[in-house]
Amino acid sequence: MGRLNYHHLYYFWQVAKQGNLTRTAELLHISQSALSSQIKQLEQSMEVTLFHREGRKLLLTDSGYQTLKYAEDIFSRGAELEHLLMQGLQPEHSPIRIGVLSTMSRNFIESFIAPLLTMPDARYTLLSMDQPALLNALAQHQLDLALTNIIVQGHDNQLWQCRLLARQPVSIIGPAGIEAAQSLNQGYQRQRWVLPPSQSPIRTAFDALAAQFQLQPEVVAEADDMAMLRLLVRDSGALTVMPEVVVKDELKNGRLQKYLTLPQVYENFYIVTTQRELLHPKLNLLLQAFTM
Repeated sequence: MGRLNYHHLYYFWQVAKQGNLTRTAELLHISQSALSSQIKQLEQSMEVTLFHREGRKLLLTDSGYQTLKYAEDIFSRGAELEHLLMQGLQPEHSPIRIGVLSTMSRNFIESFIAPLLTMPDARYTLLSMDQPALLNALAQHQLDLALTNIIVQGHDNQLWQCRLLARQPVSIIGPAGIEAAQSLNQGYQRQRWVLPPSQSPIRTAFDALAAQFQLQPEVVAEADDMAMLRLLVRDSGALTVMPEVVVKDELKNGRLQKYLTLPQVYENFYIVTTQRELLHPKLNLLLQAFTM
């Protein structure tokens, strides 16, 4: 540890992010030669080569890529600590920042944050965005956690913790009074459907079942947003496939009806955090209290 100069490491981190020595020197208000010298001292002290040149481009070596991953963690944690200390707040009193996938069921989200609604000292922020924006906001420590129904995949498992939060059966839902069978047979052949788009896991599973039972559903609309799908099935007279939690109020008041639970078809909900030691204290309370 005595050989690692964190001042030099910071300069390397900035150059690696910018990919350009001149631009980084301007941002840091130092000369290009001084910046280059700092990085060379880091390479010499650690006996590695961090960059190689291709024309005017600076490209990371394998050692440089590994160093960048550690530098990202070191300095992002430092920024997190600086933010915490400058705010002058105890973590339990600071707002918990929750990112949610914009197409997810609002009923599911509300059920997850339900414990916060009864905590007098709870402060929270809900931010809706797409999956790449969620992960970017987590990486930049702008969120404490994210809720999504898309599993986080990739090779960089040192950054994310993606845990299965709930698994909801998927059912055929529609207006009350439709003559529909209790099994997926030709009784559903004459029905109109509003469905998730073809690339969604629920739609893929439904299409496979339809092929198995030789159904050719008349699809009149598609929507990737569960809130919109809920409105479409409520107002169009068509059937859809979704977890019951999405339309729990409509099922309760009888405006919609569950006709059939699809065999072995589920929607998975995930909670995503970064792998860091400083987590909001109320996160564990949410996880312990959550039941579906």
